[in-house]
Amino acid sequence: MNRWLNRVAVVTGASSGIGAACCKDLVSKGMVVVGLARRESRLQQIKSELPEEQAKRFHYRNCDVSVEQQVVDTFAWIDKQLGGSDVLVNNAGVLRPNTTLVSKGNSGDMRDILNTNVLGVTWCTREAILSLQRRKVNDGHVLIVNSIAGHLVPILPDVSLNMYAPSKHAITAMTEVLRQEFLNMGTKTKITSISPGGVDTEIFDRSAMSTVDFPLLRSEDIADAITYCIQTPPHVQIHELIIKPLGEKV
Repeated sequence: MNRWLNRVAVVTGASSGIGAACCKDLVSKGMVVVGLARRESRLQQIKSELPEEQAKRFHYRNCDVSVEQQVVDTFAWIDKQLGGSDVLVNNAGVLRPNTTLVSKGNSGDMRDILNTNVLGVTWCTREAILSLQRRKVNDGHVLIVNSIAGHLVPILPDVSLNMYAPSKHAITAMTEVLRQEFLNMGTKTKITSISPGGVDTEIFDRSAMSTVDFPLLRSEDIADAITYCIQTPPHVQIHELIIKPLGEKV
């Protein structure tokens, strides 16, 4: 991680779960980290719990990535205050398990999923790349927390993945589109999709599956994988990484 010391990483969905674990891991390894989330009080709590030296390098900002203007304003703030972002971890995502694609009155839920899981990634990635280009930085890294549901549609008891699985399939395609665009740009900035199986986070309602043997990963497992991908040598790009808990049947 030596080449990333004191460089800036932006992590979306940073208030809990994978995002919070990623913020803590990257700041512990010497990066300047900006956590973005809607729940600012959670971000404040993360900062207060960090060792003093790490807390100085952890910044946060209230940002709903589904709102394009908030993303534009946030990355402008990062450019002005911290010199711009070099690493982006697109982690923010939502799941609405209590509805189906054919439910009445589900329009808001379906829009929320697409606006956050797909367009939020689009807005953040665009602003991060534009920042790199303005600063003539050629070795950034964009990571997207995808899902095993972006490669197949798991059958889960009593749970509908509704628009979540289509949104993650879109992310799988988006990763390849971005790889091709980066290649055509001639940049050495990397693009990585990380697709976990079940992870024990707030997005996953384990109580709904309490009678089912369903092993889960920890948020820290995914944060470890993200850091591994970031610290690969400049000539190595991990395009897709699928991570499952041992025993997962999906």
